[in-house]
Amino acid sequence: MARTIIITGASDGIGAAAARMLAGPGDNLVLVGRSAAKTQAIARELEAEHFVVDFTELEQVRALAAALAERYPRIDVLANNAGGIMNSREVTVDGHEKTFQVNHLAPFLLTTLLIDRLKESRATVINTASAAHRHMAKFDIGDLEGERKYNKSAAYGNAKLANILFTRELHRRHGDHGVNTAAFHPGVVGSNFGVESSAGMKFVYTAMGRLMLTPAQGADTLVWLVTAEPGVVWTPGEYYAKRELAKASRDASDMDLARQLWDLSEAMVAG
Repeated sequence: MARTIIITGASDGIGAAAARMLAGPGDNLVLVGRSAAKTQAIARELEAEHFVVDFTELEQVRALAAALAERYPRIDVLANNAGGIMNSREVTVDGHEKTFQVNHLAPFLLTTLLIDRLKESRATVINTASAAHRHMAKFDIGDLEGERKYNKSAAYGNAKLANILFTRELHRRHGDHGVNTAAFHPGVVGSNFGVESSAGMKFVYTAMGRLMLTPAQGADTLVWLVTAEPGVVWTPGEYYAKRELAKASRDASDMDLARQLWDLSEAMVAG
């Protein structure tokens, strides 16, 4: 049976690389990206369906979820890969700090809106996290959006930590209902990922690209999680790097923190 595989952040970087690696006659590939031109171009190249969505607007995420639920009676894989590093503290039209919304709140909302379809399909949900959660995060559950204290690197690390906590809590709540989850670190990939960040970060993610992994190398673990059998080849609810269980921070394994984050996230996206 052909599977429906949805990849967000699919217009560039590891999302586009994963799409190319997964494209084929056997599956129905659905690409989600912010750039209309880039998303349309890769969709044409791969003969895939696509949606253009900006995660800085939660209403667009709600519309995406409704369109996906209407169009696809099965969703076998949801790869929450969209993300980014911002240069300074910005507030979205929804009133949330931009890094936190794009990296965590938007994929949280998309996943929870689709949860019934994901359970029916016994789907796999994969969240692109980062080892930055170990080195950059300064997680304060009472200040998730950096209103009291903001640092762009900490904001990114906190959002990537949130990805892992979300993965664990999603597994706790819905693993017994057939939803398999995993988070992964793609490695340091040379791409346009840091395009909205500072000049220094742009340099790291572009000029130094030759010293980093290619997007295809960064996408390898994502593709492995999509294609390998959960519960047999990999363990649901865990954090991976290079196709192996990876060391996460102490906070990333705190299930009380994961529950608190879920409840707060639900309240933030309510509307």
